[in-house]
Amino acid sequence: MSSSASGNSTALFTDHYELTMLASALRDGTADRDCVFEVFARRLPSGRRYGVVAGTQRVLDALAEFRFTDAELAQLESTAVVDSATLDWLANYRFTGDIDGYPEGELYFPGSPLLTVRGTFAEGVVLETVVLSILNHDSAIASAAARMSGAANGRPIIEMGGRRTHEHAAVAAARAAYLAGFATTSNLEAGRRHGIPTRGTVAHAFMLLHDSEEAAFRSQIDKMGTDTTLLVDTYDITKGIDTAVRVAGPELGAIRIDSGDVGVLARQAREQLDRLGAKDTRIVVSGDLDEHAIAALRAEPVDAYGVGTAVVTGSGAPTAGMVYKLVEVDGRPVAKRSEHKASRGGRKAALRRHKPTGTALEEVVYPCSAPPEAGETDRQLQIPLVRAGQPVADLPTLEDARQRLRRGLVSLPWEGLKLSSGEAAVPTTFL
Repeated sequence: MSSSASGNSTALFTDHYELTMLASALRDGTADRDCVFEVFARRLPSGRRYGVVAGTQRVLDALAEFRFTDAELAQLESTAVVDSATLDWLANYRFTGDIDGYPEGELYFPGSPLLTVRGTFAEGVVLETVVLSILNHDSAIASAAARMSGAANGRPIIEMGGRRTHEHAAVAAARAAYLAGFATTSNLEAGRRHGIPTRGTVAHAFMLLHDSEEAAFRSQIDKMGTDTTLLVDTYDITKGIDTAVRVAGPELGAIRIDSGDVGVLARQAREQLDRLGAKDTRIVVSGDLDEHAIAALRAEPVDAYGVGTAVVTGSGAPTAGMVYKLVEVDGRPVAKRSEHKASRGGRKAALRRHKPTGTALEEVVYPCSAPPEAGETDRQLQIPLVRAGQPVADLPTLEDARQRLRRGLVSLPWEGLKLSSGEAAVPTTFL
């Protein structure tokens, strides 16, 4: 058995059946067969016209920590999940294969081969759950966040959903939202771990702590300066704005409205601020916003948005619906033929065709054994991620992913950016 401590091992982020399959394959001699596993989504969530790939770097980080140390092996032994021969094999587990995939920030559509894992059956099958749990979560968040960013039409959004999800999911969600165009997060761990700018001022508890609204405002301004954001809806918004400008002066940075009909209130607040001479004071709104609510506020005098629950829950689509399927064994295509869950066999890659103007036309998924002739405006979508078990050098960064998504969204046909239900923005063609 391994002698190292458990540390940050991700090896038990694994479904039971992955290890029982492994044990049986080791026993019958099929474990070392060369295999190809593929991650794809059969369809987009209802109402969505595109998806956004996120979590790829987190998958690679999890792969680096996928080690069965003494702690993991002891757990498997005590619960009799596998036999001693399998425990011995797991003690030396290292992924030594290759992985290709869509880079983070890339758009995807039904059938897109988002991740291709090549190695032995034994090395690849145990990665199914950890790969899918990361990609399904992060891609769902990024896809929702991209719709919100598009609806905001250039106005900044702060991610503030950490209190509405699991504490570790909150950090991943903040990263995915930032990838998809959010400007900042309230989550300090996301700031530390991923370098995302963090923002925050006060909650209603701070306002209620003080004997008066004015006292709370003065305390905040004394500490943070007049460029801060004052929360004006604890009591009466109109009086709150009067007090805020009287305390901070017309150079007040911003006010925040967190309740009520924020569109109407923002309009009234803008008129009141202008009358008070605070014409440059920004208006930030929050409170159960999603992409549809943000779109409805586009004509209102709102300068920034705070989004919480909707983004960390995927705005109604908390998973991207991706699957991890075996598609090739010893160079032979294999595929599930179920009527409702069929898959296409063989290792595949994809390219995206564009008009000369840059507008995307179609996603072409093809067998790697018979690639199509690429045109001048075609773009290959998969990139190398892992070779012989090691991440390739100079992988795209989080900032690269943000830029890639911006370019991808610009390339979509106009109707593909609509928030209403409809067909995928780009059709998928299988060769």
